[in-house]
Amino acid sequence: QVQLVESGGGLVQPGGSLRLSCAASRIIFGIYALNWYRQAPGKQRELVAAITSGGSTNYTDSVKGRFTISRDNAKNTVYLQMNSLKPEDTAVYYCNAKWTTALRKYDYWGQGTQVTVSS
Repeated sequence: QVQLVESGGGLVQPGGSLRLSCAASRIIFGIYALNWYRQAPGKQRELVAAITSGGSTNYTDSVKGRFTISRDNAKNTVYLQMNSLKPEDTAVYYCNAKWTTALRKYDYWGQGTQVTVSS
């Protein structure tokens, strides 16, 4: 079965950096659009960053200029480099892979990794 496994979360001080990784298995990684979502306590899950199969990226306004999404198709891994972290970035971060065909939508999620920004 398909697996997405996140790593790299943790506790960091405001202004610090973290790099999240998400390793995928049992999918044709290169054709999927890849996304990072986050969910803070009491809030809805929100899309933070996205990268298409062609490498185009998009970010939610609150992280533009601070976060960078990238993918390494040879390693079946997507990354989220997070710089200048703020307390409001505290959330569980989820990796997501999507591929839509004419007949079916493929949508896979990781288990999430906690990011806590606090002094």
